[in-house]
Amino acid sequence: MKYKRILLKLSGEALMGDRQYGIDPKRLGEYADEIKQIHDLGVEIAIVIGGGNIFRGVAGASNGMDRVQGDYMGMLATVINGMALQGALEEKGMLTRLQTALKIEAIAEPYIKRRAVRHLEKGRIVIFGAGTGNPYFTTDTAAVLRGIEVDADVILKGTRVDGVYNADPEKNADAVKFDYISFEDVLKKGLNVMDTTAFTLSQENKLPIVVFDMNKEGNLLKICKGENIGTVVNI
Repeated sequence: MKYKRILLKLSGEALMGDRQYGIDPKRLGEYADEIKQIHDLGVEIAIVIGGGNIFRGVAGASNGMDRVQGDYMGMLATVINGMALQGALEEKGMLTRLQTALKIEAIAEPYIKRRAVRHLEKGRIVIFGAGTGNPYFTTDTAAVLRGIEVDADVILKGTRVDGVYNADPEKNADAVKFDYISFEDVLKKGLNVMDTTAFTLSQENKLPIVVFDMNKEGNLLKICKGENIGTVVNI
């Protein structure tokens, strides 16, 4: 396998499946199957999920809600998603741990780096909830931060498009996909890979990012085997 330890970043919206809101059990099951394929081959897996299918702090702030309050509500949404994914993974026979940046001892461990690494070494899948635990930071930033802390080999950003393009492929049929692009070129071209804080953190720590279509069966396994799937962003 090309990667020994990965940080998989999933958006909350991805869990909606064909729904307009909430969590689609069918999509959860599909993701669990994809994750099980690489887990059974010995890949150590950490996961960060967004909360946009339930609540977005930025959206709440735009409607007059206090931004800090909204962001904390968004963090709780990521915990709900983390619990849902945890249940789906355990139904498939995998051992998991949910760790949160906010203390919610009844349902999750508090985030402790050494404990998280130990879980990964023992073959448990670690899901990180509640973002960074701070308002004004996205789950993209949380994913990169946790990836650096647990010494992941790569950030795998699962999206609904199959990589990074020079324009929005959903709006522009002539958009060109990059198989490989440097951090510097992403910034020069003004491409949207992650938010600026997350992207800069990844660049400074030389942690590569692979953007790929998580909804296409087998893509996660192919990436971990080293196949040219999606777009690799690196130094």
